[in-house]
Amino acid sequence: MRLAAIDIAVVLAYFVFIFGLAQLVSREKAGHAKNTSDYFLASKNLPWWAIGASLIAANISAEQIVGMSGSGYAIGLAIASYEWMAAATLLIVGKFFLPIFLRNEIYTMPQFLEQRFGPTIRTVMAVFWLVLYVFVNLTSIIWLGSIAVNKVTGLDQNIALVVLGAFALLYQLRGGLKAVALTDIVQVTLLVLGGLVIAYLTLTQIGSGSIIAGWSKLTTAAPDHFHMILAPGDPHYKDLPGLSVLVGGMWIANLSYWGFNQYIIQRALAAKSLNEAQKGVIFAAFLKLLMPLIIVLPGIAAVLLAPGLPKPDEAYPMMMRLLPTGLLGLVFAALVAAIVASTASKINSIATIFTLDLYAKFRGARTEAEDGSVAGSAHGAEETHLVLVGRIAAVVAIVIAMIMARPLLGSLDQAFQYIQEFSGFVTPGITVIFLLGLFWRGATEAGALTGAVASVLLSLLFWWPSEMGGVAVLNAVPFMNRMLIVFFISLALAVVVSLLRPSPVGANRITMEGVSFRTTAAFNIAAVIVLLVLVALYATWW
Repeated sequence: MRLAAIDIAVVLAYFVFIFGLAQLVSREKAGHAKNTSDYFLASKNLPWWAIGASLIAANISAEQIVGMSGSGYAIGLAIASYEWMAAATLLIVGKFFLPIFLRNEIYTMPQFLEQRFGPTIRTVMAVFWLVLYVFVNLTSIIWLGSIAVNKVTGLDQNIALVVLGAFALLYQLRGGLKAVALTDIVQVTLLVLGGLVIAYLTLTQIGSGSIIAGWSKLTTAAPDHFHMILAPGDPHYKDLPGLSVLVGGMWIANLSYWGFNQYIIQRALAAKSLNEAQKGVIFAAFLKLLMPLIIVLPGIAAVLLAPGLPKPDEAYPMMMRLLPTGLLGLVFAALVAAIVASTASKINSIATIFTLDLYAKFRGARTEAEDGSVAGSAHGAEETHLVLVGRIAAVVAIVIAMIMARPLLGSLDQAFQYIQEFSGFVTPGITVIFLLGLFWRGATEAGALTGAVASVLLSLLFWWPSEMGGVAVLNAVPFMNRMLIVFFISLALAVVVSLLRPSPVGANRITMEGVSFRTTAAFNIAAVIVLLVLVALYATWW
């Protein structure tokens, strides 16, 4: 498969437009030097549509489009639970988490941990997140993106990897989060349009020109791919263990990802107001309901249209071969848009955590600046210097990811499962310490650290292969169930240690004064609609 001249023109037009738009929105007023609030939090002025679009653009990238299509090919519709359950999770984040974060003017998740518990856990978790973001998330985004580019264009995968990473770096390097968030509405529009085109063409191809006939034939010919809840005997039960996707470990993963993940929550923290942030979250929840049609259905369709693929992750690129000239360029531009947007978001979050939670802290520059910026200028760490450090951190992060992508991911069949597996090492601990920090005043730094460390050690104990001395019965536990078990053990340990080692008076600097969990009628109505749609979806494909 090769791009025709018109397809190449469409892709180049996308590159030029999105780069130009990013530079346009990155401009500052004459005489105003970009400070840390501008660069890392978009001047705390994002509207709801930018927040919602940016949440989806940051989330949906190569690991979702290519990776979840691959899992759709191998497993089926059950993988869509990651999308649909996320919609319900976003409602919880908007109603219960954001009021506390925004009332306390939180700008990074490690900062919340310091204000709630103390300085040590801030540093520990900042390092945890940096390692996870660089070596798991960022590498997977550009690796799977390079696979797609290679399959569509024939461009050498190493070159594709460098081009994607470099463009994502450059288009947001000047403007930071503002450049990312305010261009994401374009990226998401392209993503949705491109995905709908692929879904339409795959179904009409199967149904000889009819979408309805195509859907009927697909569900009849591959019935094992249309079960949301897998039975214990299913060969993929270990990846998606039955009811755990509804009432078990998936909640741990989703709360951590959507509620306590800097990469995601940073958009909501940059909102104009709480109401604006909650509207953005609702917008994102509705978009999540649509995502399986865009990113899972093409993979299931490939079971009929491209049986016997050597690797499931090749399903989506193969489906792109159905596209006629011109449309191929549009859909390819949509795929690149998703990759670039997510990569840029990840780069910016890495730079934010490194600069504000590690570099500025150790320079003694964590005092509030008079001009309203999020970092102070004590000991010579001026605002412009911190922005420069953030840009340097961004460059270093993407270079490391480019170097490590092939060694870490080159031999894997389903990279999406790799991401879930290794993110799950820290996910239970993160969920424990944030839930305790938000809703139990008795939680202490010692307890939180215990919960975080226990999460990693216990997860490693479950994961360690039996052929290398691990316990076979623990290896057999599905990773989603593992997360639930580790969560409860880590929670118990954190509570016990907190009771044994109470914090000194004044250690908790998070205030609940003025925090209200009441939401508007519009939010409540929208939330009910989302939940009713979810009930209907699961009832249909139980």
